[in-house]
Amino acid sequence: MGRKKPRPLPEDLGLPLGGADSHAHLNMGNLSGNLDRVLTRAQDCGVSLLGNVFLGPEAYDREHGLFGNYSQVFFIIGVHPHEAREFTARTGQELNRIAENDPRVKAVGETGLDFFYDHSPRSSQEKAFKAQLDLAKELDLPVVIHSRDAFEQTINILTRSGFKDRPLLWHCFGLGPEEAKKILSSGWHISVPGSVTFNKSLALQQAVKIIPEDRLLIETDCPFLTPEPYRGKTNEPALLGFTALKIAQVKGIDVDEVWLKCGDNCRKFFNVDQPQNTAGQPGI
Repeated sequence: MGRKKPRPLPEDLGLPLGGADSHAHLNMGNLSGNLDRVLTRAQDCGVSLLGNVFLGPEAYDREHGLFGNYSQVFFIIGVHPHEAREFTARTGQELNRIAENDPRVKAVGETGLDFFYDHSPRSSQEKAFKAQLDLAKELDLPVVIHSRDAFEQTINILTRSGFKDRPLLWHCFGLGPEEAKKILSSGWHISVPGSVTFNKSLALQQAVKIIPEDRLLIETDCPFLTPEPYRGKTNEPALLGFTALKIAQVKGIDVDEVWLKCGDNCRKFFNVDQPQNTAGQPGI
């Protein structure tokens, strides 16, 4: 048997600095203990901005200090539907405290509904979701949505809550063109993960074809959803370029165009200035 063809290195994609990972969990798993390496490699692969998602006030209080030296990382904070059963009025107060006192917090999320796992009762998920939508309105912040096996229910709650044409990002979109059209018709943005590179993700690839370039963001959702050709390995921001490459192939445009446009979209959506500091240098 012949040798397996070596995987291409993400650095070899040659992407320019200016890409953005709109959704990462850098405080999870072995990523948090290797932030210097992870963020330096990300920069070497063209990633200049990253949104780190804290799943609740306790995670933020415990781990936001990890990012003190990395000004290229902004924050997103919310209670995931998996933990919705723990959401109380005090939780909402804590989220409000954090968002009001930390300028690096740029959005509420990820929040929404997950009827695939049902780790929390659906009534608790809906209650926590609505409370966080109210909080986002109060703080005048964008919302980052998690929705799995609950598309219509999520759309209905957002519509009834008055979120049409408000800044909203549909995180980790994995559905088809019809669902993408519904999201786009409400004026919202869509973030595409590494699963777009999977051979069986045909519906998602068809959806990507119709998403306007000015409404498209990309993400790792690291350490999850590692793109091909590294599927099965721990995901990290350095691998984001493979997602951009697949999107470029599907759309029939240059990968640098996808890369820089998605980066620009991320900065505009989250109202984040392009950081001047780089990995390992003192942050804000």
